[in-house]
Amino acid sequence: MDKMTENDIGYQIRGACFKVHNELGPGLLESAYEAALAFELGSLGLSVETQVPINVLYRGLELGTSYRIDILVEGKVLIELKSVEKLSDLHHKQLLTYLKLANIKLGYLVNFNTDSMKDSIIRHVNNL
Repeated sequence: MDKMTENDIGYQIRGACFKVHNELGPGLLESAYEAALAFELGSLGLSVETQVPINVLYRGLELGTSYRIDILVEGKVLIELKSVEKLSDLHHKQLLTYLKLANIKLGYLVNFNTDSMKDSIIRHVNNL
């Protein structure tokens, strides 16, 4: 699936998110949604990695890999999962920081703790 664009992958991600939410509903821990979403994306033939370490550099000094990408799809699209009552500005900024650190162009912030997924899958682009 190497020739898939970020937008092609994003389309698959959105569909898989809806499928997981329809099956599981709101109220579970992020880890449950992560496992289910990784399974769904993998069943579509996509390459999926979970809990991918992000190296943090500060002025040339590697600070360690204390941060992790929830799901990385095809090495091109990052997914940050939440199961919260309401997404905050900080959640959006966190995703943008992860995109920058990982040098990835496209990411999705997904909150599964909602009645409707329509407005709970938010696309962010890193202006590399």
